[in-house]
Amino acid sequence: MDWKKLQNGSDIRGVAMEGIENETVNLTFETVKRIGQAFAIWLKNYCPNTTNLKVAVGMDSRLSGPDMERALTEGLLTQGIDVFDFGLASTPAIFMSTKIGIEKMFGGVMITASHLPFNRNGLKFFTIDSGLDKKDIAEILDIAEKNIFPKTQRGRYFKRNFMDEYSEYFIELIRNQVVHSQDFAHPLTGLKIVVDAGNGTGGFFAEKVLKPLGADVSDSQFLEPDGNFPNHPPNPEDETAMASIISKVKDAKADLGIIFDTDVDRVAFVSNTGETINRNELIALTSAIILKKNPETAIVTDSITSNGLSVFINEHLKGKHHRFKRGYNNVIKEAKRLNESGEPCYLAIETSGHAALKDNYFLDDGAYLAAIIVITMAKLNLQGKSLMSLIDNLQRPVESQEFRIKIEDAEFKKYGEKIISDLEIFAKNKDGWKVVSDNYEGIRVNCTDYQQQGWFLLRLSLHDPVIPLNIESDIKGGVQNILIELKGFLDKYEKLNF
Repeated sequence: MDWKKLQNGSDIRGVAMEGIENETVNLTFETVKRIGQAFAIWLKNYCPNTTNLKVAVGMDSRLSGPDMERALTEGLLTQGIDVFDFGLASTPAIFMSTKIGIEKMFGGVMITASHLPFNRNGLKFFTIDSGLDKKDIAEILDIAEKNIFPKTQRGRYFKRNFMDEYSEYFIELIRNQVVHSQDFAHPLTGLKIVVDAGNGTGGFFAEKVLKPLGADVSDSQFLEPDGNFPNHPPNPEDETAMASIISKVKDAKADLGIIFDTDVDRVAFVSNTGETINRNELIALTSAIILKKNPETAIVTDSITSNGLSVFINEHLKGKHHRFKRGYNNVIKEAKRLNESGEPCYLAIETSGHAALKDNYFLDDGAYLAAIIVITMAKLNLQGKSLMSLIDNLQRPVESQEFRIKIEDAEFKKYGEKIISDLEIFAKNKDGWKVVSDNYEGIRVNCTDYQQQGWFLLRLSLHDPVIPLNIESDIKGGVQNILIELKGFLDKYEKLNF
């Protein structure tokens, strides 16, 4: 078995059950048990002066979750770790168990594969400081592969309903920030909010947070955990999922729609008019909220955000848009780096819906962002204003499209880097194209030709033999005109499958 293939950036991902042709199970009971043992060894090294280490274990609604939970727990227990079984939980809740609650944890493991198909699963790891990064995962897998574990006293096992504690944390947050003068305990009375959990683990936010605060959540959908995901993919970026909640918000005449991914680390919204608030709109709205509280600070985003968003953040909000690399860990690390260097930054956010706020330990928590949006909406409602009024000045592109171009070469990274390097030379010598200098990933070009009026970004995928191409234009037909020019350049590369 190739243990390194289980690594997916800062997570572990694999096939946990049969059901899809040609996908062999590699997250077996024994494999997951050894990963649990390996994390125990790693955590002991991370906390060398701590005895009776307490670790939270949670899972999303995937069908393979209970079996993986048993294997992981067994591995941790055999290495002397005290395991606190949270059952169905959200990924951010696992980290937050190190910060809040009756009994704080020293680490945590979440069993999830986010929005991937039903047969997949994975593991996300946390310490009291943050989520683990790539090198940490590599070390854990190396320990697991060696399979050398000392005999030690067995740890203790506890069941814990942390999601109730976590929900109470949000209830108090919303009450204390809305400060409703007429009904402090129920500041959301009169608001109708639709929550779509996609049959993942986000249903708690409707039933255990919004409803006790007075919100009408009766038209919420797919709150029941179901690892078959029978209604739509649990993914706020999926068109089917977004169409479903848009329809529900309109039919229910709701004030807001909230849609989570499976494990609640990502979120998107729908306005009372059925307008989607995701990608650039979500970044703009969150930036408006953050910059009102923390003026002139940096907002770190991923690389594929629009030119209109930069204008909105820099000129209208008087902030500093810092466009960085794709990958939620990348934007979070960059935000932390800025703060450490002396430049204030209170938000790291990806177009995928990952949003990490400095006020919340730079944890990408979809439920926390949902709480902040709900608080803002409730305050504006008391003033007779709408949530969308905060982004009235955001310029939206007329057209936007992403193409994922396969690289059919074993050395795909080297091949892709050569294409990007060649394109930079080509773009610098083409009239109407200007290479963007403050770009940290691939090549970004502004296209000023009157038939194009937009930009494109060509970059390498983080993990796959793919070279994604994002194009936006402010005129109808502009994307196609930019694409024609690019295809003329890319057609000479025979190992690209466009």
